[in-house]
Amino acid sequence: MLHPKSIEWDKKLKEICDQIDLWLEEQYGALYTLRPNRPLSGETSNPEMDGLFNVQAVFTPGYRSDTGRGYLIEIELSTLEKVDLKLKREILDQVLVKLEEAIKNEFPERLLEIGFDGNMIKIWGDLNLGFA
Repeated sequence: MLHPKSIEWDKKLKEICDQIDLWLEEQYGALYTLRPNRPLSGETSNPEMDGLFNVQAVFTPGYRSDTGRGYLIEIELSTLEKVDLKLKREILDQVLVKLEEAIKNEFPERLLEIGFDGNMIKIWGDLNLGFA
């Protein structure tokens, strides 16, 4: 059974990822054609399921990481086209800025770090949700 604080954390993190997803759609959504089975942005009730982008946070225990446990931010582009590597890096850098701002606004009491762990964006630090 999940603790209510854990459920609330996951809900807020999902909302942040959805906001970033929508922003990415506005900025970059028209650059590539969607996979044939992918609905256009806004056609489903879940931004993970439509449009060019799918942004989500996935917990990692961080066994091979210098930063330890945390949440990796996965950014998937739903296209069959080859995506330019410079554009991928630009998107990652933009998402990092947006994520830092949103996390600090949503969780001002937490000592959280947001940065790169390898080639992925990661959130780590005060993940303690106040229960044992």
